[in-house]
Amino acid sequence: MINRRDILIAPPALAALAFAAGARAQIGNAPVRILVGAPAGGSTDTLARSLAVSMGPALGRTVIVENKPGAGGNIAADAVAKAAPDGNTLLLSFTSHAINATLYPTLPFDPVKDFTALTCVATSPSILVASPSLPVKDVRELIALAKAKPGQLNFAIGAVGSSLHMAGEAFKMQSGVDIVNIPYKGTAPAVQDLLAGQVQLMFAAVGNVKAHIQAGKLKALGVTTARRLPAFPDVPAIAEALPGYESSAWFGLFGPARLPADVARKLSDAARHALQQPDMLKRLETEGAIPVGNSPEQFSAFVQSEIPRWAKVVKFSGAKPE
Repeated sequence: MINRRDILIAPPALAALAFAAGARAQIGNAPVRILVGAPAGGSTDTLARSLAVSMGPALGRTVIVENKPGAGGNIAADAVAKAAPDGNTLLLSFTSHAINATLYPTLPFDPVKDFTALTCVATSPSILVASPSLPVKDVRELIALAKAKPGQLNFAIGAVGSSLHMAGEAFKMQSGVDIVNIPYKGTAPAVQDLLAGQVQLMFAAVGNVKAHIQAGKLKALGVTTARRLPAFPDVPAIAEALPGYESSAWFGLFGPARLPADVARKLSDAARHALQQPDMLKRLETEGAIPVGNSPEQFSAFVQSEIPRWAKVVKFSGAKPE
């Protein structure tokens, strides 16, 4: 079992990663398809498309993205789980790959055994933000207020069962506070109501609220990473007030189970090489994401550790799939 922070340890000098002739060899003739369990235009989709563009030259093949949204990413995951293990069909999944193992009573696939983990592409930290009208300036004051007024504060959540929903549940579980969830059909309307003062609190991806924080329209109370973020050096990590708290979304590349070892390595190396390309790094920065690029073995161990980690939070939340 690896420590959660191990996900952030990418091999050094990836920019100098050399591809031998075998690493550029074609794995068949058809294009490589990366399936995405989210609609076009969202963070997962745009990340997958940037990855596809950068992976293509390394593989000597065309890499395309296909969107199969629905069921929290399970439709795309099921298609890849049932695909031939030839390296032609991949999955760019996200934190829900681990959350869904507990959130859904049954799944048509095993999130570990039916996949070959290739690499964690990136992590996406989130930030706890509040309406300016909420009379707190940091996490310690928020916890004190929530304990003084149980059930009177609320969290906006963009999607039930999402990593941001679970970030809030983990916060409540570890701090012992009672804060009510207000579910929305997506992040955008949740942020808009927070800006309007209709709701009080929200865990949001950094890229979705950075401009509002800088404009003074939202208060940043804490970041979900173990340490402060360079983009917000004056915003404490929640862990400074709530030791042990950490919650970041992640995006990972998978193939079907039983991928030949040489094929899996070629695909992993191509994805890790892509993470060093300027266009890819720019896209990650735009999305507020942090590149990872760990080994298949590290990523596999990480995914296996994430399932029981999130199972505790899902069970605490009582959440059911929408």
